[in-house]
Amino acid sequence: AWVAAAAEGGGAYDYDVLIIGCGVGGHGAALHARGVGLKTAIMTGGDVGGTCVNRGCVPSKALLAASGRVREMRDEHHLKALGIQVQGLVNYDRQAVADHASNLATKVRGGLESSLKGLGVDVIPERGVLTGVQQVQAATSGRTITARDVIFAPGSVPFVPRGVEVDGRTVVTSDEALRLETVPEWAAIIGSGYIGLEFADVYTALGSEVTLIEAMDTIMPGFDPEIRRVAERLLIKPRSVDYRTGVFASEVTPGIPGEKPVTIKMIDANTKELVETLEVDQCLVATGRVPNTADCGLEALGIETNRGFVAVDEHMQVLTKEDGELVPHLYCIGDANGKMMLAHAASAQGISAVENIAGRPHKVNHLAVPAACFTHPEVAFVGMSEQQAMDSAKEGGFEVGKSVSHFRANSKALAENEGEGIAKIIFRKDTGELLGAHIIGLHAADLIQECANAIAAGSTVEELSMMTHTHPTLSEVLDGAFKGAMGLAAH
Repeated sequence: AWVAAAAEGGGAYDYDVLIIGCGVGGHGAALHARGVGLKTAIMTGGDVGGTCVNRGCVPSKALLAASGRVREMRDEHHLKALGIQVQGLVNYDRQAVADHASNLATKVRGGLESSLKGLGVDVIPERGVLTGVQQVQAATSGRTITARDVIFAPGSVPFVPRGVEVDGRTVVTSDEALRLETVPEWAAIIGSGYIGLEFADVYTALGSEVTLIEAMDTIMPGFDPEIRRVAERLLIKPRSVDYRTGVFASEVTPGIPGEKPVTIKMIDANTKELVETLEVDQCLVATGRVPNTADCGLEALGIETNRGFVAVDEHMQVLTKEDGELVPHLYCIGDANGKMMLAHAASAQGISAVENIAGRPHKVNHLAVPAACFTHPEVAFVGMSEQQAMDSAKEGGFEVGKSVSHFRANSKALAENEGEGIAKIIFRKDTGELLGAHIIGLHAADLIQECANAIAAGSTVEELSMMTHTHPTLSEVLDGAFKGAMGLAAH
């Protein structure tokens, strides 16, 4: 069907835009391309929705939602404070929880595919391989498809360090863990970033003990230090979680469920000496992700990758290498360019690439792209960290201001008996420009959007401090931070 559709297009090329990869980035690019009137096709490789929908953001949120309910209903102290009593043990059906995640992924994936077809995007279920300028080969059929412009969006795959043997049952990546085929009594998680923390949240809510293994000297190294301290107090210490820092999991050997444990040898990150051996029921490898750019034909266009990442300019157009020459008519978006490995960043980049293809120059402001960790409570940030702001101030000759507001002073948070957490904003004292925001607390992932929009719009803290926030809502936590930046008190 797609061959016939291509033939009907006529002209010098089969399509105006051909997109390789159908994750959130490729999907967003395809919808926008149709929105601006471009004849569009997308090569899905049989993976509509990509990592986010099938093995990432979407199913993980389902697991967090279900396990979070279990945690809430087992928290007798919290419920008692609200005047609620639960009689008997709160149980869960592991398979039903797993089905909730897989069913959600199926539903969202179907919605994405329907939206593509509904807007007239030709959906090609094959993997695309670059064979030349404006030429892509369909890997299965061998057909060559031409397009005036090509958007390369192959996504990423889990990174498995050397010495770690993944068997998909006892040693797993996030791909397998999201199936929730088992709830281990004791799980080790290598890495304490977003993926590691979210799975620690799920596992402990469902009754597991968790050990986090972190190569850096501090747990949660990617978080703002103030947020990290609160996160440790809320997400680590009250739960069945312990951790090791400054160590590498140098050798991980799978076990046999119910018979033999997983063996994890840990070495000192500096001296490389063996410091400890753990034996656990399951090990989750959450050490980040790497671009899925191998065997995609990049070399045919003279493109050199850096650890698999494709260099792009600010318009998402591909370069032959860092600081290299532009590759005509080829754009790269999402995890493969390494700018910001987040689904919504990929979508923003896809839209931006289409804008540039359509002759409307556009750049993504990555400082205005928020990020979130969906633990209970959530953690979210946008823009610069305090240290980055201080470094920028040193170069630019300005002073940095900081204002912190607390959830414990917020009526809505207290009504929910969820008064733990802070919101911290960072700004320029001379201009009032908002440089960054960091939140840990109830619905932080939703609250951060106000700050992201403010950074994108160039709003000042003075302007933000005079904006009216609905009462009583959690948004007033930010109102307190904005007013605090101006030396004002929030009631």
